[in-house]
Amino acid sequence: MAANIDIKTTSWKLVEVGRVVLIRSGPYTGKLATIVEIIDHKRVLVDGPSTQEEKIVPRHSLALSHATLTPFVIPKLPRAAGTGPVRKLWEKEEIDNKFASSSWAKKNAQVERRKNLTDFERFKVLRLKKQSRYEVLKAAAKVRASA
Repeated sequence: MAANIDIKTTSWKLVEVGRVVLIRSGPYTGKLATIVEIIDHKRVLVDGPSTQEEKIVPRHSLALSHATLTPFVIPKLPRAAGTGPVRKLWEKEEIDNKFASSSWAKKNAQVERRKNLTDFERFKVLRLKKQSRYEVLKAAAKVRASA
């Protein structure tokens, strides 16, 4: 008797050639790069040919402990591809745009914006939060009263 079994692939982010990584420490902190070659189980060769000048990461060896794997992959990237082919595939896949529109990048931008607020701007945020909370509680009380 054959059983009906649904086989689902895992959603793990694997260390693979073409995987886009976010660099967490070092001189390129916060920038995106892609894995072009796996050196060993702790290090990879990365290249970040971003379309924006200030986000370019030169080709170098990176410890995996200094990188966070993103859900983005450049498919069919040949092993040890040079910067030119990587740049073409990077632009074709629109990696910069995909990452910028992800909730991860939006959250990072919000955290960065909050870090740079002045004292008065923090006070204004506090007042707006209080005002919002008051309106929500008032609406909830109205619903409770009518029920």
